[in-house]
Amino acid sequence: QVQFVESGGGLVPPGGSLRLSCVASGSRFSNYAMGWYRQAPGKQRELVAGIRIDGRRTYADSVKVRFTISRDNAKNTVYLQMNSLKPEDTAVYYCSSAVGDWAPSGVWGQGTKVIVSS
Repeated sequence: QVQFVESGGGLVPPGGSLRLSCVASGSRFSNYAMGWYRQAPGKQRELVAGIRIDGRRTYADSVKVRFTISRDNAKNTVYLQMNSLKPEDTAVYYCSSAVGDWAPSGVWGQGTKVIVSS
């Protein structure tokens, strides 16, 4: 079964940037649509950005223009470049494979925490 390991989170001031990485185990990474999801305290987990196997991307309205998702199939890795961070971006960020209309597969890593604060 595929597993995911996220990294790259941290404490950053408003307006700052971070690059998250998610490495997937297994040899079929290139066959998966991949999504970045986040969960803020007291809120439900939500899709932040997704990338399909053909490279088509989707973004939550709240992060459009500021965030960019990309993937490197040779490295089994999906990235999330986050710019112009806002306090409301504070959350634990997870990656997962996705099916259909970005429903997560249910396989989660440990997540990486992003805190945007001055």
